[in-house]
Amino acid sequence: MWESWTTVCPYGNNTYNAGTMTIYVDISAAAHRRAGLGRYAENLTRALVPRLTHKLALFYNQENGVTLPSGLEHLPARTVARSYKSWRMLVWAGQLARIPFNHLMPDAALFHATEHLLVPLKNVPTVLTVHDLIFRYLPEHHKPLNRWYLNWTMPLYCRRANHIIAVSEATRRDIVNAYQIPPEKISVIYEAADPRFEPQLRAVVEATRTRYHLPEQYFLYVGTIEPRKNLTRLLKVWEPLYQAHEVPPLVIAGQRGWLSGDFFAALENSPVRDGVLLTGYFQETDLPALYSGAMAMVFPSLYEGFGLPPLEAMACGTPVLCSNTSSLPEVVEDAALTFDPTDNEAMAQALRRIARDDALRATLKEEGLCQAARFSWGRAAQETKRVYEQVLSTCRTTS
Repeated sequence: MWESWTTVCPYGNNTYNAGTMTIYVDISAAAHRRAGLGRYAENLTRALVPRLTHKLALFYNQENGVTLPSGLEHLPARTVARSYKSWRMLVWAGQLARIPFNHLMPDAALFHATEHLLVPLKNVPTVLTVHDLIFRYLPEHHKPLNRWYLNWTMPLYCRRANHIIAVSEATRRDIVNAYQIPPEKISVIYEAADPRFEPQLRAVVEATRTRYHLPEQYFLYVGTIEPRKNLTRLLKVWEPLYQAHEVPPLVIAGQRGWLSGDFFAALENSPVRDGVLLTGYFQETDLPALYSGAMAMVFPSLYEGFGLPPLEAMACGTPVLCSNTSSLPEVVEDAALTFDPTDNEAMAQALRRIARDDALRATLKEEGLCQAARFSWGRAAQETKRVYEQVLSTCRTTS
């Protein structure tokens, strides 16, 4: 039976050899440069390399122009020549039709799906990372076709994976509540900021400010421009404060995402349009300096599976002002000023307070640095390795 494929493993009859096993990590999101999912796949893989040595291999769907992140090219890899959309549909069809894709990774001992796409494999244990269930809890903020696909596939993938990694306790609760997955099947393993996120030298900050034509003081938002990020509300709340000279200009560093038309319409009609600066495309290497130069990083998101930008900002010594919803309280704890993202007055009070209170910003800077230091990709990789070992051990026991 198909359902048994996720519990029966190929190491019976004394064929298991820990020295020759190959663990495949799906790094497709990193190869395709897909924002947060890509950073997760890339940073986790880099941290796994010294911990798994010759046992680690990569898998990704390959299109024209797709390349692996620098420094990972030396790892053994297998690919499938499919576009992202066609590959997603093929994987789902394979799951529904009970067709294994073992020929793509014939030497696999374990497969780790780092995004919401679980390749069907027979007699190979699988681990699935679930980043969020935004499509379920905020359906109006997803494209209809993508929402439809995820609503059909995610319950199936979560059931069929041997083990699930959730990037926060909030995501873990969402999975349990949505799909009745046993809590013991889910491990929470936090993400981390890349090591390059650290306080920057003043000269580097000034050079970056000049390059992007930024003001001396500014609030900074970093992330995709899409409805759940709540930027239209932030703009509405920020406008009268800026007109009254209570807060600095607003810098938005992020690419245009889906369903962002309402925000851009509100921006074009803003009475203080000149106070909002869109960086457009920016070099990733400039991001630590963008954070370091900001008076505060503002993150009014309605829902986050983890919420990496606030952590990156704290690692750079930047005071953080963010929502008090979903996973964000786990990430920032008491090291940020938080507010209800649906309450305009609460948001306005928080913006005023962080702009005028020098002592508060100094405190948040120090506490943020300490909080960010609690997260590391080394720790995430070590905990992920333990999940692999647990899954493989269970499979050997039951085979």
